[in-house]
Formats: sequence, C-alpha cells, structure tokens
Amino acid sequence: MSEHAILTCSPAETQALAAEFVTKLSPGSVLALHGDLGAGKTCFVQGLAQGLKVQQPVSSPTYTLVNEYRGHLPLFHIDLYRLQTADQALDFGLDEYLEGDGITAIEWPERAASVLPQQALHVYLEHGQQEHQRRIRLPHIL
Repeated sequence: MSEHAILTCSPAETQALAAEFVTKLSPGSVLALHGDLGAGKTCFVQGLAQGLKVQQPVSSPTYTLVNEYRGHLPLFHIDLYRLQTADQALDFGLDEYLEGDGITAIEWPERAASVLPQQALHVYLEHGQQEHQRRIRLPHIL
C-alpha cells in the first residue's frame, strides 16, 4: 500500500487531518501509530475521536492500556508503551480489540507487531523542524 506525507504546523492541524482520515475508515480498521515520545500520536487519536463525534475528552491510556470511546463508531485507543512482548499484549486482551467493530488505534505497535493484522494501517508521526510541526505519513486508503 502506498503512502503520502503531510506536514502539519499545529496540534489543531494534526487533529483536523486525523478527523478527515477517520471518515475513510470502515468498522474493524486497525491503525498502528508509530512515533517517538511527543510525536503526536495521542493528538492524532484526539482527531480521530473528533471525526467520530466522540463527546468525551481523549487522553493517553499509558497506565490503563486501553481507553474506549463511543461515537459514530467505537474508538479503542491502546497504548503498548509499558509492555515488552506480544504475549503481554495478548494477556490483556489485545486480540479482542483487533477483531472489534470500531476503529482501533494502537500507540507503540512494534511491541506487539507479530499479532497485528496484516491489513493494519501504519501511520508514522515525526517531529518537524519547528516545535509544533509534525510530518505524518499516512497510507493511501482510497
């Protein structure tokens, strides 16, 4: 699958990009969000939530591992930062979210790469040259 890169210049632009992107996804889509600490992964998920009309605040699930939100489709926000292996991810039930009826967004997906579905969509977020700039590589899905 080919991809394209977009440069955003603020958290609001990153969220708007994600809000538009989520409208092209279907139930059961799994997003693998790659990026260093502070690269904008949670900000991107906040935009997904906006696009899905989620009404509650979206925050990082670093300590809870999963946050679930209800909108037009369910949004499952998973953060694997604290895990070391795919087995640990399976122990908390990751496989159930991978087969869900909503949109699943996974931060630090490399911690469970061996169990991600082959059709997972990989999104790469990188720091730009200026403080709030982000270079975001998205898969072409249409």
